[in-house]
Amino acid sequence: MPIKIKNDLPAREILEQENIFAVDENRALHQDIRSLQICILNLMPLKEDTELQLLRSMSNTPLQIDVSFMQMSSHHSSNTSPNHLNRFYHPFSELKDKTYDGLIITGAPVEQMDFEEVDYWPELCEVFEWSKTNVTSTFHICWGAQAGVYYHYGINKRQLDEKVFGIFEHRVMNRKVPLVRGFDDVFYMPHSRHTETPADEIHKCEDLVVLAESDEAGIFLCMNKSGSQIFVMGHAEYDRLTLDQEYRRDLSKGLDIHVPENYYPDNNPDNKPDLRWRSHANNLYTNWLNYYVYQNTPYKWGQILDEDVARKAMMALTKEV
Repeated sequence: MPIKIKNDLPAREILEQENIFAVDENRALHQDIRSLQICILNLMPLKEDTELQLLRSMSNTPLQIDVSFMQMSSHHSSNTSPNHLNRFYHPFSELKDKTYDGLIITGAPVEQMDFEEVDYWPELCEVFEWSKTNVTSTFHICWGAQAGVYYHYGINKRQLDEKVFGIFEHRVMNRKVPLVRGFDDVFYMPHSRHTETPADEIHKCEDLVVLAESDEAGIFLCMNKSGSQIFVMGHAEYDRLTLDQEYRRDLSKGLDIHVPENYYPDNNPDNKPDLRWRSHANNLYTNWLNYYVYQNTPYKWGQILDEDVARKAMMALTKEV
């Protein structure tokens, strides 16, 4: 898929080296194509790494997407250069009058804090509310998913006795839903978190549909019935070495961290990790962009699809399976 990004975004050079088609601004101006407008609210500290992971994950459909990056003005990011943020990121106040076909809200390293203790929580709540009217479908990741479920459905997260850390087996729970179309019955995905949204509470919520779950790591994927709010409790976008980097970072800090489960061959950190989740991760993002963004979004910007219409459209797609 051609991804339209800023000419000088650092991730662009890496994407081109990987033969991922990225369209620069000049070329995009000469193409008579209505590209999908995707906004990424990047709450991760190493923003450039997350940019690359997400752009790579969205690169596997023939759709053209135009990516914008959002940051919280109520939070100071100390791990990304001010120059990078000033050149490529916009505060919510500058974007709230726009509409987007899709929004991605990333995870954040604040999961052991109460939601209301996070310095940008009031601003993030504005984004959650804004997404109901200005975004066709919102894709929440890890802490962003926990926060989204809490805001929209009042289900709070809880502390785990031990960090869920590694690659875990999941089973598809509802194959008729297009978001998991093409998935194997069993698949693997990374998790890295100290908290969880209780599975029993999600199962009891009438508007939420559980699509994939793990005996060890809990719910991985759920969504509301219209597909306008999608919640991914793990990290499908992670690269081969992301968990390795997190493990060695925590070791260097003297933290009590165990070796990532099901990650290193022979459970030996000296061995190169096997990449076992990329195909399903690509499928997840492709299905989201196709069925929940492209198929639902209006051609004319600003005409966000009515919730009841979106729900009926999803029911029609489900019957096709």
